Amino acid sequence: MIQRIQTLWLLVAGLLAILTFKFPFYNGSAELSAGYDIWTQLLTGALAAVVVFDIFLFKNRRLQFRLAILGLILSIGQIVVYFSKMKEFTNGHLSLTSLFSFTLPVVLFLAARGIWKDQKLIRSLDRLR
Repeated sequence: MIQRIQTLWLLVAGLLAILTFKFPFYNGSAELSAGYDIWTQLLTGALAAVVVFDIFLFKNRRLQFRLAILGLILSIGQIVVYFSKMKEFTNGHLSLTSLFSFTLPVVLFLAARGIWKDQKLIRSLDRLR
């Protein structure tokens, strides 16, 4: 399980998703983070749950790949929600910790790519038998 590179990418993605609860995405008249309102909490909580659950699906690569893609879509949706919520603030700037949210889709893409490569390798080995 831990030997596979995509498991490490998923661990990093889970850590980044959890850190978005603590650190702000935008600093202005108030801080915009994952705990800003109920919708951002639900979206980020679902993202973190999908990523953490995805780590333990190493025996079912097809489902693991689908959940990694779902996590990728949720992370892009999280960024879209953050930018739509930023319009509520009159002044402010992106926080340095917004890099957590911007790095999350990249890490999930790398995990999905690793799962896809594993699946491709297994299919090629099955053809050889």
